Amino acid sequence: MTITLVNPDGLPKIDAYRQVAVATGSRLVFIAGQVAWDADGATIGEGDLATQVEQCYLNVATALAEVGGTFDDVAKLNVHVVDWTPDKMPSFMAGVARAAAKLGVTPMAPGTLVGVAALDVPDHLVEVEAIAVLD
Repeated sequence: MTITLVNPDGLPKIDAYRQVAVATGSRLVFIAGQVAWDADGATIGEGDLATQVEQCYLNVATALAEVGGTFDDVAKLNVHVVDWTPDKMPSFMAGVARAAAKLGVTPMAPGTLVGVAALDVPDHLVEVEAIAVLD
């Protein structure tokens, strides 16, 4: 396994993800920001943050699989959410939990969530990009 996830003493212990990822592989993989599109480019879950989050994570998994990776190889996630406010956290986490259950991965790699004014099209509420390390 190329990634070891760690929650250091002195930092909060978050169930959904770990604070640190240690990578030992030799191939860096950069996954472009994934939005809630299906394979035909149709938006999944219009107006539903949880469904869009889930689809974004599943799309990242599809991209990883194409190059021989899985979420176990992810060292860092960056998430952009339109008009983010803390009251959206339960919906966001519901989408992450559904994707994690389907993918069989928990906890997730370290991540950064950033609120943004807009994404590529008005229907998209979230975008998820990933950095992975493969042997």
